Amino acid sequence: MTAESLRIALLTYKGNPFCGGQGVYVRHLSRELARLGHRVEVIGAQPYPVLDEGEDLAGLSLTELPSLDLYRSPDPFRTPGRGEYRDWIDAAEVATMWTGGFPEPLTFSLRARRHLQARRGRFDVVHDNQTLGYGLLGGPDALGAPLVTTIHHPITVDRQLELDAAAHWRRRLSVRRWYAFTRMQKRVARRLPSVLTVSGTSRDEIVQHLGVEEKRVSVVHIGADTDLFSPDPAVPEVPGRIVTTSSADVPLKGLVFLVEALAKVRAEQPDAHLVVVGKRAEDGPVAQAIERYGLEDAVRFVKGISDPELVGLVRSAQVACVPSLYEGFSLPAAEAMATGTPLVATTGGAIPEVAGPDGETCLAVPAGDAGALAAALLRLLGDATLRARLGAAGRARVLARFTWARAAQGTAELYRAAIDAAAPGTPVRPNQTTPQETSQETSQESRATC
Repeated sequence: MTAESLRIALLTYKGNPFCGGQGVYVRHLSRELARLGHRVEVIGAQPYPVLDEGEDLAGLSLTELPSLDLYRSPDPFRTPGRGEYRDWIDAAEVATMWTGGFPEPLTFSLRARRHLQARRGRFDVVHDNQTLGYGLLGGPDALGAPLVTTIHHPITVDRQLELDAAAHWRRRLSVRRWYAFTRMQKRVARRLPSVLTVSGTSRDEIVQHLGVEEKRVSVVHIGADTDLFSPDPAVPEVPGRIVTTSSADVPLKGLVFLVEALAKVRAEQPDAHLVVVGKRAEDGPVAQAIERYGLEDAVRFVKGISDPELVGLVRSAQVACVPSLYEGFSLPAAEAMATGTPLVATTGGAIPEVAGPDGETCLAVPAGDAGALAAALLRLLGDATLRARLGAAGRARVLARFTWARAAQGTAELYRAAIDAAAPGTPVRPNQTTPQETSQETSQESRATC
């Protein structure tokens, strides 16, 4: 293909840019693709994506493809009224929730398939953001355009970490039921012609955990908004401030280890305190750790803050910390580094790929080691020269490797390769399925999860 602009359908079954990396990904990637001259239509369900606006973004638009929004605040796991049901997909969505499963990847994929079929010929490429539902199988004949799929990391990793953290058999049974959709995602992933992921670590795990052929997985690093996340010497450091981004009781995020580390740090540096960008859980391992160590006044949770407020918070910290047991990329690490805030990060998953070498662009510690976290935090809090050096080196690393403009350029190259591969005369890959096979599997999965 030539370098003409593309018509892109970017699918996201959850698009909230303030909670979770998938919403952030859709927001920033869509903006930069539009700035390259492509026409990007984001098609999403609740919570709907928030897209950027501007004179240079005329080609960017949002189409709402509503679910029943069963997990909305303030009434999650709600039962819809009789008048809310529109079709059998809605019924399947509710039935799956009632039996402890998570229906949205499957039901969004079915709605997206129907929507795309009705608009056949409107798009040059369909980009799925980790829905991995049966409705997206079948190739260009089913969707009206070639498919490229982003897998940030295999959700089977999250599942195993939650199983490992489960305290009793009832909790393990609940976790297995909730993550039942990962069986579907494994089957779908193996049949996808073009998979995009965000790190070399995620690529290796997609091959290992999902059984995708390595030759079908391409790495395009994502990044930080380096104009927004930038240093500002006018913002004063708050002595002892450590900032992190975390969901309180998601075991993968490792927040409980950071709370334990903070207790150790405060024994030597009493002004040390932690600001967590995320929702506070009223009970659970993190809340229990805060109470156990007497840290109620030393740990503060903030949520729902604007981008400028987040940037200001990160700039004000003496140290940023990523305590995760695993990350498929780690946007919080890249964003903290982009502001010039020195970083303490674990070696979980792809974090070293982002944060760089220990002692050069960050201080790196083993995942799940509160003692090592405490030692690194104390070292940085007590050494202004080291903080300045790591902060500057971290910013330089992000500028060189991890920007959204680079991500959009690499993604567009994959779009063109997918379009060329689907052109008439190109042999059909053996992993593709027919629409009839897809329909049969969708029916089987619906029965299995209802």
